[in-house]
Amino acid sequence: MQIPRAAALAALFLSLAPVAAGAEDVTLTARDGSLELSGNLLSFDGEFYRVETKYGVLTLDGSGVLCEGPGCPDLTDYVAEVTLSGAPSMGDVLLPVLLESFAARNGFTVARIAQSDMRFRYELSERDGGRLAGRFTFDLTSSSEGFADLIAGEADIALSLREVTPQEAALGREAGLGDLNAAGRSRIAALDALVPLVSASSTLTRIPLGDLAAVFRGEITDWSAFGGPAEPIELHLRSESSGLTQAFAQRVTPAGALAPDITFHDSDAELADAVADSPFALGVGSFSEIGNAVPLPISGPCGIESAATITDIKTEDYPLTAPLFLYLPGYRLPRLVREFLTYIGSPAAQPVIRRAGFVDQFPGAIPFQQQGARFANAILNAGGEVGLAELQKMVRRLDGHSRLTVTFRFEGGSSTLDAQSRSNVALLAEALERGVFDDRTLLFAGFSDGQGDATVNRRLALSRADTVRDAVRIAARTVDPSRITLQTEAFGEALPMACDEVAWGREVNRRVEVWLKQER
Repeated sequence: MQIPRAAALAALFLSLAPVAAGAEDVTLTARDGSLELSGNLLSFDGEFYRVETKYGVLTLDGSGVLCEGPGCPDLTDYVAEVTLSGAPSMGDVLLPVLLESFAARNGFTVARIAQSDMRFRYELSERDGGRLAGRFTFDLTSSSEGFADLIAGEADIALSLREVTPQEAALGREAGLGDLNAAGRSRIAALDALVPLVSASSTLTRIPLGDLAAVFRGEITDWSAFGGPAEPIELHLRSESSGLTQAFAQRVTPAGALAPDITFHDSDAELADAVADSPFALGVGSFSEIGNAVPLPISGPCGIESAATITDIKTEDYPLTAPLFLYLPGYRLPRLVREFLTYIGSPAAQPVIRRAGFVDQFPGAIPFQQQGARFANAILNAGGEVGLAELQKMVRRLDGHSRLTVTFRFEGGSSTLDAQSRSNVALLAEALERGVFDDRTLLFAGFSDGQGDATVNRRLALSRADTVRDAVRIAARTVDPSRITLQTEAFGEALPMACDEVAWGREVNRRVEVWLKQER
């Protein structure tokens, strides 16, 4: 590519990141002398310069220009640097373990340099020669502080136990970060879940989600409401700054404030221990840190229960699944950092994630023969418009298939895929590109809730299945279409996963499942 053309195209790479406080003057000159640009160097990722110029913020390929000025980086001993800020439960164990595994696989040695328990850095050096290759700095505070640091330009990646809020997204746009909700601006490192917890001596064996919300709003205060003794319910949550607590408040008590007498804890382990020690305690903790407490299934008025299991968290059949997010800036990160992010989503990283105590995203297969409980629920909860013939048609169509744990659901009241499902599009597309399903058939099966006309619901379910299939096909850019068969089908309201009488149950029921045809 000619340098003048590269310079012209550079204007298309307008950075969305705020100007760094330590920016320095540089002059970039094309090697043939045809172009010269001066400005403040915002960053250099080992390949590209980001410079604030009178034309705006431009990104230029470092191989085509010469750099002069006090801000020019050392090209010989370049060190990739990145700052990650946010949720401690992600930075304490998960990401360090992944980083150490990534380093071992790629020929790096690792040194951890601690400034405090919550602030430390990892230095990756080449095993042969010892050259320092990268610095990964962790600043662990909370999900909210992670977003604040990303917006202020003090961090490159925000670690969050919840999605970005509309207010944070607006602040990001004002700061020049662009749309934090856009495709590619976030990745899911692993999965967790919000789980109701009681002690082993509690008589409670399940809890309706509506009652759980009412308890933490202060509307139900005594165990007698659940058939227990006339004793007050002791409430436990993570600290108010925790992303898990914020996610719980957003998803379970959006219309009401939390009760005033909640005991807040600084860690998931502390919360689980406190609940386990009291027969009158009720807490909401994380699936990854249950300790000696007892997790409760969530129930609905129709009798269907949903428990936090690895399979149901992966499929999002459990309604309080909590993805662990990495929110990214609008500019290129150094190659070493990009390679680490790619590794996090790779098959090689998934066993590491499991060993760290979280739920991985590797697609599993649930054989048709293990679907008995789901089919029993379908029969027990079939409405007047779903007769035996419809159920038999569904069973005949799915026989000979296994359900993959990759499931797609939608944001409330819309046809937009939710955050976990957007990640699943990339996950399934990557598997297709690796040839995992070559010469196989994938069936995208659409399901709906039971509200409204069954024929209309079936049509909507098919439309959603077509949308998901097309999204996966577009994302799998390198796949030879002749190597894989992608089909769609719709069964409407024939296979409910939760109770349609409640809003959260309807959200669970509106989904697209992926079924893999078994090899003969």
